[in-house]
Amino acid sequence: MTDTLPDRLSSNPNSPYYNEELLAKGVGIRFNGAEKTNVDEYCVSEGWVRVTAGNAKDRFGNPMTIKLKGKVEPYFQAKE
Repeated sequence: MTDTLPDRLSSNPNSPYYNEELLAKGVGIRFNGAEKTNVDEYCVSEGWVRVTAGNAKDRFGNPMTIKLKGKVEPYFQAKE
C-alpha cells in the first residue's frame, strides 16, 4: 500500500470508488482551505466534494448530499 491517495474516493460502500483499507487509515479533506468532516465523496481532478445535507434522507434512507466545487486537498490524518 502506498502513501498516496487516489484521485477519487467515497465513504459509501455501494460506490465503485469505496476503499475500506484507505478509509481505515484515516483520510482528512481540506476544501478551499477549510477542514471538512462531513465529506461523503471527493474528486481532486474535477475539483468537487459531496457533503451530507444535515439529517435529510432520500426515499431509500440514504443521506442526501450536496456537490460543492473548489480546491480539494486530501491527506492522511495523524494517528494520536
